[in-house]
Amino acid sequence: MRIAMVSEHASPLAASDGLGGVDAGGQNVAVRALALALADAGHDVVVHTRRTDRRTPRRVALAPGVTVDHVDAGPPVEVPKDELVEHMDAFSAELATCWREERPDVVHAHFWMSGLAALPAARALAVPVVQTFHALGSVKRRHQGAEDTSPARRVAVESDLGASVDRVLATCREEVDELVALGVPVDRVTVVPCGVDVQHFTATGDGAQRSSTMGAGPVAARGDGFRVLTVSRLVPRKGVDTVVAALANLPADVELVVAGGPRAEGLDDDPEVARLRRLAREVGVADRVHFLGAVGQDALPALYRSADAVACVPAYEPFGLVPLEAMACARPVVAAAVGGLADTVVDGVTGHHVPAGDPAAVAAALARLRDAPRRARALGRAGRRRAEAEYGWDRVAAAHERVYGEVIAGAVGSVGALTTGSPA
Repeated sequence: MRIAMVSEHASPLAASDGLGGVDAGGQNVAVRALALALADAGHDVVVHTRRTDRRTPRRVALAPGVTVDHVDAGPPVEVPKDELVEHMDAFSAELATCWREERPDVVHAHFWMSGLAALPAARALAVPVVQTFHALGSVKRRHQGAEDTSPARRVAVESDLGASVDRVLATCREEVDELVALGVPVDRVTVVPCGVDVQHFTATGDGAQRSSTMGAGPVAARGDGFRVLTVSRLVPRKGVDTVVAALANLPADVELVVAGGPRAEGLDDDPEVARLRRLAREVGVADRVHFLGAVGQDALPALYRSADAVACVPAYEPFGLVPLEAMACARPVVAAAVGGLADTVVDGVTGHHVPAGDPAAVAAALARLRDAPRRARALGRAGRRRAEAEYGWDRVAAAHERVYGEVIAGAVGSVGALTTGSPA
């Protein structure tokens, strides 16, 4: 198949860099991994993303069978993703030109603005469209309220998209309910989770020793205690503050390592890092919380292996790759029972579920792991088995292939069309 992916703000080329910025995270990784896995299966993939640097070539070969196309839409600089919607008309026009010259068999849009740009261009050529939202505006608005910076019409556009594309891929069971509430017909939705590279994220490998993976300074110095790791974009909804607060209810040998956010040299200027450091001082654990900054994909497996447990307790999470990466590295996970985390982490089998925003519950779950190291290791091994059996990218890519084949064959017909228009 000739597969066109559209990922307007999340370039797969950024996935190998240190992630953790406000707009750089799981979608970059997922798009890259899916494209590579589909190419490994013999398909030809082009990923269309917005140009953010005028020096970047229009087309870049990511790997055999995968090309990244930098689309000119708006200024060739980094723009916050919530401000990109005004450039989606231009993005759509560029896609239409590109696809008239080389018509894809199927288009897969990642995120709502990608669908907004892709659908009109694809419909003009009768190309079927598959949509993965990665996050829904209705969920974001419910949790963030007045702090939600999404364009006002996002929820309405997502509802229209869900009813217009040939198939919506939900990444977890909870998302199906959200889509149905938006008016998306349930028979138009298929659950296909994200995956994890089980050859990259492994239980054994070089650099697993804390002293060799954590670098110099205070993080390396505390190698004899119980290490909790959080890997996350540093935004309030990710719940890093919940883990920091939980540390106050745990023995002094428990430390927290936080990976994500700006690069190490920019940590002192980051407002969220400042907020978390202030909280750590207030609850008396400042000497036990260490910020690494952004960590590249190549360094992540050794970082996971340096931890005794991984905590991932966001207020909400559409899917969440971190628990899968931790499980693939055979580390037990303490996870908020929200979104995709409720599916991937099996309570009492690969880790523990806790309520979001509950430091006491997080502390209790981590204490159970600290106090029963043999059981913690067993949970980690079970996580590795689950990652291999259910979430390897070859399996996830095969599930995408089946959906692509169905929509190409017309198993689900297209309904209507959507124009991009101007933001409300």
